[in-house]
Amino acid sequence: MDSIEEKNIFELLRDKFGIIGNSDLIKDAMRRLYQAAPTDLTILITGRTGTGKEVFANAIHGLSQRKKFPFVSVNCGAIPETLLESELFGHEKGAFTGATDQRKGFFESANRGTIFLDEIGEMPVGTQVKLLRILENGEFSRLGSSSVHKVDVRVVAATNRELEQEVANGNFRQDLYFRLKSVHIYLPNLREHTEDIPYLVDYFGNQVSQKLGAKYKGISSDAVNILKSLPWHGNIRELKNMIETLLTLERVPYISADILRKYIPQALPAHSQEPILKESSLVRVEPQFSAKSMELELIFRTLLELKKEMSDIKQYIHSLSIHMEQIKRELEDTIKAPMEQAEIVDDTNLNLAKMEKQAIEMALLKHDNNRKQASQTLGISERTLYRKISEYGIGV
Repeated sequence: MDSIEEKNIFELLRDKFGIIGNSDLIKDAMRRLYQAAPTDLTILITGRTGTGKEVFANAIHGLSQRKKFPFVSVNCGAIPETLLESELFGHEKGAFTGATDQRKGFFESANRGTIFLDEIGEMPVGTQVKLLRILENGEFSRLGSSSVHKVDVRVVAATNRELEQEVANGNFRQDLYFRLKSVHIYLPNLREHTEDIPYLVDYFGNQVSQKLGAKYKGISSDAVNILKSLPWHGNIRELKNMIETLLTLERVPYISADILRKYIPQALPAHSQEPILKESSLVRVEPQFSAKSMELELIFRTLLELKKEMSDIKQYIHSLSIHMEQIKRELEDTIKAPMEQAEIVDDTNLNLAKMEKQAIEMALLKHDNNRKQASQTLGISERTLYRKISEYGIGV
């Protein structure tokens, strides 16, 4: 690629997919993405949480021949192991308790498109076998069925784990690892490419300001140096959330070092070359300001975690719906149990008789002594209800 072509590629990835960076590490990842996207090769994206793995997966799909077809994102770590296989490959009616209908899995939903398997390192070994089969020939079977189905799906996987170590520990199949790693894209920690922080801040700043109907005018060099000195355990996601929170709460067009410090209550590194970061300037912070900063930091961290987990929570709730349906059915069966089987035969059944009498009285009260409606509510015949009323002396 010549320099003009590369520049156009980087601008395309920035403007269309929000991939920002001018460092060598990010440029290498962008080049590999652009080369591999038009193919049907399986791609493995590795990197710590918050480095942008799903952003890259979206770009791969958007630059592929499959872009007109579905892009399905699945967080394998957010779905319980007992449900993951059903969610991926679907199930037949009656395959397990609560499976009241046939259901297509994520692979069928992504047919002719792309499926993004995030946190692939969390996938159970048993499910890995089925995934390997679908990667090799596109074949799979729904849970509870012996019929073989075929799909045409491009797989992009991602993980923050060291899969080679997981293979050595017996937690991940070696053949699946090699199959996934047809193309490998590594996304570095933000600490490894801090030179990209100004570009990232400007991109996020413009995004937030547009939403707020305001104008973003930039960030000071002192503030940039502060950001470069931070550990960034949450990587780009943490930086994005900080900028969003700061601009939303402060409503300022320009990010200065003083404003930024409100959101960084912890002491900054003393070795910084910027005079504004010297320890002597930090100890002059008023106690009230420090308390406010700590409160804002708590709010910011909470917002960060909530946003980070939101998609996982939605997916987890969807998976639990099957269990909820099962519980509902069991409760209905319990409530509708035939009451006529309860007979008073000795003193041990006296408590049950009292409960039965109370249930009848409540049903009659609810339906204004309409015995037909009361019997339907109780799940017994009207004739049995008359006998019970007489037996318990109800209404006498």
